[in-house]
Amino acid sequence: MSNTTFPPFDPLTWKQADDDVHVATRAGEFAGFVEFDGTAHLVRDNRGTEIGSFTTLDDAFLALEEAQESAHRASTFPLSLPRALRRRPRRARA
Repeated sequence: MSNTTFPPFDPLTWKQADDDVHVATRAGEFAGFVEFDGTAHLVRDNRGTEIGSFTTLDDAFLALEEAQESAHRASTFPLSLPRALRRRPRRARA
């Protein structure tokens, strides 16, 4: 598993792997894929989690891009904890 973070301006690069499969990469790392099942375009992220199904390929591409951006925003966590959480827990006195 990679802990690589991507800047928001780095776009997805798409390649058609088969007649019904498109694969996305970002900065050379696997980002997800779109598979056409005959009726809809199924989108999965880089961990295989299903994002959804879409009627057009462009909508599927956009869905993966948006999922990548929202995951990047959700993973930003402040490096320093609030002061109250940095204190050591105190033991109760008997």
